[in-house]
Amino acid sequence: MNTMLLLAATLNALAALLHVGCIVFGGPWYRFFGAGEHMAQMAESGSLRPTLITSGIIVVLLMWSAYAASAAGLIIKLPLLKVALVAITGVFLLRGLVGFAFVASPAMGNSAVFWFWSSLICTALGLVHLTGTIQRWSVL
Repeated sequence: MNTMLLLAATLNALAALLHVGCIVFGGPWYRFFGAGEHMAQMAESGSLRPTLITSGIIVVLLMWSAYAASAAGLIIKLPLLKVALVAITGVFLLRGLVGFAFVASPAMGNSAVFWFWSSLICTALGLVHLTGTIQRWSVL
């Protein structure tokens, strides 16, 4: 079993769980995690949009968790495992690195603090996925 990919699977699942918390607890959680005042207000007004957007993110994170768990050797080998791991790693690293550009000039209703921390987290997750993928590449 690969520790880095097991860590990646766990962190993806934890991120999904935190997104579930945003749906359950609404506006205060959206605000705390920096989703922007607009998302928080929509959640508080009963709009389905924040729930739908957040649900999509949850599904993606859970799929990514499953692929990392598969690559770690924890569950069965999923289809297109190498392709998926490269894509997941790329998305995390690209989101992390591009997001840092918004720290100086925040965009999309999010604060500079949101952009900094979310970019740091995405970059770290990308590096965890990259390390584990490199370690397991020959047996995937």
